[in-house]
Amino acid sequence: MDSSIEEARPRAGGADETEPVVPAGPRASGAALPAQAGPVPSMAGAAGGPEPDAAAGGPVASGAVEADAGTGAGEAHAAISEAAPVPAAARAATGEAESGAVEEASGAGGEGAPVAGRVAVAPSSLSPSRAGDFMQCPLLYRFRVIDRLPEKPSEAATRGTLVHAVLERLFDAPAGERTVPRAKALIPGQWDRLRESRPEVTELFADDPEGERLARWLAEAERLVERWFSLEDPTRLEPAERELFVEAELESGLRLRGIIDRVDVAPTGEVRIVDYKTGKAPRAEYADGALFQMKFYALVVWRLKRVVPRRLQLVYLGSGDVLTYDPDLADLERVERKLHALWEAISQATRTGVWRPRPTKLCGWCDHQAHCPEFGGTPPPYPLPVVESGPGVG
Repeated sequence: MDSSIEEARPRAGGADETEPVVPAGPRASGAALPAQAGPVPSMAGAAGGPEPDAAAGGPVASGAVEADAGTGAGEAHAAISEAAPVPAAARAATGEAESGAVEEASGAGGEGAPVAGRVAVAPSSLSPSRAGDFMQCPLLYRFRVIDRLPEKPSEAATRGTLVHAVLERLFDAPAGERTVPRAKALIPGQWDRLRESRPEVTELFADDPEGERLARWLAEAERLVERWFSLEDPTRLEPAERELFVEAELESGLRLRGIIDRVDVAPTGEVRIVDYKTGKAPRAEYADGALFQMKFYALVVWRLKRVVPRRLQLVYLGSGDVLTYDPDLADLERVERKLHALWEAISQATRTGVWRPRPTKLCGWCDHQAHCPEFGGTPPPYPLPVVESGPGVG
């Protein structure tokens, strides 16, 4: 197939091992794609969309211009490539590889890694991971973005960072050499690089003098990498970009930023955004939440280049599933409205200093219980000026 966009394949095995295959179409959310389905259809065939949801806002704005579906591959590639790619080593700057949160370490605005002696500043941009933090728990957002409280590395997140680096580096090899043995052979070297750039990850195995737990951990990374080959064929993929840093400023002044794992561009110019996840695919009722990050990226690409990505694709290595979604312009406008509402809530909390905790089952994995009122803790003194709430504020 003469295309730089190679369709993902459903999980290997019998029918009892896979979800039913649903043909990819304008609203193919959560569907595994047919094997060798051919080039991605033209964006012109992606008309329609889901009904607006309450969180997204009101009716879709009219008069917006969608990118021309006939854009050539070279032009689309050049347009996307104007954003700056980020090397694999950048992922080691944070333990949030699963959400692509390397963006937090690559720019200003108070959203980077903790810096000794740096004065706290109000947040000035939004990434998918930080948006997710605020929606999960406003106080968690404060602890991470404003207070910059340290967090311990976890085995799962560190393994995600490692696997992402391996999958990125594999594409340095010629297509015919992108094999399972070669991918596995990259793991030791990438683990060494990760330890050099983030020495704290060695603490994960400080109590493992014989190296048995480390060996099991590395073996699981190998299994995740090998499973990827049952979902995509790297010999038929030539990514336009890997680890692509994108940033766009909306008319409101809100700055959106993020890092996309992979961008594929077909000869016809259609764009696919791909993200790797080393965990398991969510249940169907949580699919919309999983796609939020991808729609965020699609919005940034559209705002930068007026190109609506033809397909968003999440590759879950933990369960061997592929989640796809074909967005349209109305989708992206809804996401933009939702982000504006979210940013207004963040701005109000920043001004007033009121960051309410939101207890959920995820609290059990939080590193900040000692500072959380829900667990009898006290947050650090608020480091930003506070504007007293007036009528209509608070």
